[in-house]
Amino acid sequence: MPDDLDKSADLVVDGRDMQPPEPMEKTLAALDVLPPGRELLLLIYCHPVPLLNILRKNGFVWTESMREDGTHEIRIRHA
Repeated sequence: MPDDLDKSADLVVDGRDMQPPEPMEKTLAALDVLPPGRELLLLIYCHPVPLLNILRKNGFVWTESMREDGTHEIRIRHA
C-alpha cells in the first residue's frame, strides 16, 4: 500500500496505476458496499467526468482536491 494513502477514509480506491475503465468499475463496486455515513476516497490522475455524472444521478455527493503530484482526490459519500 502506498505511503501517501489517507487512512481516514473508510474505503480507498487507488486508481492511479489502473487503466480505464478499471478505476470506475472498482469505484462503483466499492460504492455498492459503502455504508451510509461512510466515505470512499478515490485517487486518480484525471478528472473523472463520467463517474461524477453517475454519482450525481445516483444520490452521491463528493468533494474534490488536487495534490501537488497531480492526483485528484475525490471523497464520496451518500447524500
